[in-house]
Amino acid sequence: MRKIVVKIIDSQISEPHWLLDSVFFSCRKTDFLRKAFTLVELLLVVGIIGILFGIGIPIYLNQLTRAKNTKAISDIYAMSQQIEEYYMTNGVYPANLAIIGRSKTTDPWGNPYAYLKMYIVSKGKKGGGAPGEARKDRFLVPLNDDYDLYSKGKDGKSAPALTAQISWDDVVRANNGAFIGEARKY
Repeated sequence: MRKIVVKIIDSQISEPHWLLDSVFFSCRKTDFLRKAFTLVELLLVVGIIGILFGIGIPIYLNQLTRAKNTKAISDIYAMSQQIEEYYMTNGVYPANLAIIGRSKTTDPWGNPYAYLKMYIVSKGKKGGGAPGEARKDRFLVPLNDDYDLYSKGKDGKSAPALTAQISWDDVVRANNGAFIGEARKY
C-alpha cells in the first residue's frame, strides 16, 4: 500500500498543473521586473544627481577661486619679502622683478605679476615709477609709497583705481605691505 501512495504523489508532482504553471510564470515575471528600473525611477535618479551637481559645482568653483586667491596672496607676500631683502642690502628697491629672480613668476591664472617702483627719494637716489601710474584706493590715494606689487586677477585686466570694476578681482599689496588681499576687500 505504501508504494501506491508514493507513486500517486510522484505522478501528481511531476505532471504540469495549471495552478503551478501560473504561479511559476508570475514568479519569473516578477523577478524580471525587479531587475529592471522603471522610467519614473530613472528620472528620479537623474533629477537627484542634477540637484547634487547644481549645488556642488558652484561650491567647488568658489573653493577653487579662493585657493587661487590664497596662492596669489602668498606669492605676493614672498616676493615682497625678497624685495625688502634687496632694499636692505642695496638701499634701493629693484627696478623690476627680474633683479630678484622673479621675472617669470606668474599668478595662478597664468598672468605675470605687476611691479611698479614708486617715484620716491631714498638716500638721495630717485625711484622709477611716476605717481600717476600707482594703484589708488576709492579716495584716489596711492596704495603704497614704496612700490606696487599685484596680480591682475582672473580676467587679466586692471586699472589704476581699485574702484574700477575690472580691478575688483585683483590681488593687491597695500599700505606698504600691511594689507595683501583682494582689491574689493580693501
